[in-house]
Amino acid sequence: MRKTALALAALAGLALAGPAAAEPYLLDRSHAHVSFEVSHLGFSLTQGWFRDFDAEVDLDPEDVEATRVRFVIDAASVDTTWEPRDRQIRSKDFLDVARHPQIVFESTSVTRTGGETAAVTGNLTIRGETREVTLEARLNKLGPSPFDPSLTVAGFTVSGEIDRTEFGINYAAPAVGAVVAIEIQLELSPAG
Repeated sequence: MRKTALALAALAGLALAGPAAAEPYLLDRSHAHVSFEVSHLGFSLTQGWFRDFDAEVDLDPEDVEATRVRFVIDAASVDTTWEPRDRQIRSKDFLDVARHPQIVFESTSVTRTGGETAAVTGNLTIRGETREVTLEARLNKLGPSPFDPSLTVAGFTVSGEIDRTEFGINYAAPAVGAVVAIEIQLELSPAG
């Protein structure tokens, strides 16, 4: 579930191309999605997402390593399309949202890995436990919006995996998968 936080970190990789100086970028929440997938007993994959999240992103296309990302997810906003399961995920069995309402990712480094990819490493905090994670960020497209050519838009896909047991979320593991796949779709534009 911390996958979403990781996805925001991957946005830092968007700096692979963009404006000439480091500047804050704003998240277009209507075109952003934080999702996860986990095995259920080996029979199927359960998918879900977080409905409420935000990001602070400073991108510098000329100096990718100067890019910084902070991603915050409202843990209670988890949605797997089945409310009884969502209640359990919010409970002490999993996210314990009453005591740990946020999932937070803060980047510590961004390293270019290809022409349109970057590794985003940072500290992910879930349920009060902080671990270093690395996600892959892929720049989907960077350029002017076809609806408003004065607006630059950067689109990214951020992906990776986390082991939930490293964050103290041990309930039903490994029958219910310990490894959680994360994917984040993001669109960002300069704040100015």
